[in-house]
Amino acid sequence: MPITPLPALRAALPRHARLIGLDPGRVTIGLALSDVLLMLASPYAALARGKLAPNAAEIRRIAEKEGAGGLVCGLPLGMDGSFGPAAQAAKDWAMAVSDATGLPVALWDERLSSSAVNRMMIEADLSRAKRARAVDAAAAAYMLQAALDATRPAPPAAEGA
Repeated sequence: MPITPLPALRAALPRHARLIGLDPGRVTIGLALSDVLLMLASPYAALARGKLAPNAAEIRRIAEKEGAGGLVCGLPLGMDGSFGPAAQAAKDWAMAVSDATGLPVALWDERLSSSAVNRMMIEADLSRAKRARAVDAAAAAYMLQAALDATRPAPPAAEGA
């Protein structure tokens, strides 16, 4: 499936369908889940990254269980906004997961999401071990929340305003 712009993906979702946020790393894939109103993202899980088919099957199983109708995959752009090898690898992986799951996918800039989440966890005085277990899903939620916030439809204008 081709990459879908996030506003179009959001508009095409069936009513009350959720979005799954994916933060693919070399070792794990962080997963987050939106609520049915597409207002709030929450950490969901971290999957061990392995071969595409089993990872995609697990993502599909979660999508079916949770009522998700689309995927938002983190795109690791360079600090200057450039599209480098890591971004190309994430785009290729996102398209392959979309094809394997049958779910549409959008990409979202995830620069510094893991760093921001780690900083928040340190400020919350989480131990290194607890941070290691939680950072991937939390980074996926951070990225998905940014995507939801940026694409939230404007409220209807009040009459007479």
